[in-house]
Amino acid sequence: MEEKIILSLLVDNTSGVLSRIAGLFSRRAYNIDSLTVGVTANPKISRMTIVSRGDNQILGQIEAQLQKQEDVRDIKVLTPDSSVSRELILVKVMADVTNRRDIIAIASIFRANIIDVQKDSLIVELTGSKPKLEAMIDMLSDFQIAEIARTGITGLSRGSQDVKYL
Repeated sequence: MEEKIILSLLVDNTSGVLSRIAGLFSRRAYNIDSLTVGVTANPKISRMTIVSRGDNQILGQIEAQLQKQEDVRDIKVLTPDSSVSRELILVKVMADVTNRRDIIAIASIFRANIIDVQKDSLIVELTGSKPKLEAMIDMLSDFQIAEIARTGITGLSRGSQDVKYL
């Protein structure tokens, strides 16, 4: 049975690390559902959040192969009960005077922000879980959605007991 895994990796912040990690997935025909990377409080270390799918054997292989990478300093599996994860989405919706208020009302329901207003469009920004983002997209589907940009999932484990200071 296929399952989803969210991996939080601490990696060296050097050129080529992203390419090597992505190459590992590519060579073994593992799919990456989403990938986010950013520098941590230590500028020598980056946090990489990878979401992938597979059966238990494949997910175990992914984790084992990542452990072997010399640039990987730490790996955590982020589970829903012991972590916080979010995704950011930007949605450009075509809007004029007749429907602008309705779009703003939908954004308000989801506690989204209107971050750009033009004569013919709005850009709505929402941060949250994938189901929340999908629900807002569904509500906005009655309007003309011009563009969508998503960051992919990023997350941290709860508490301080397993924090790695590198």
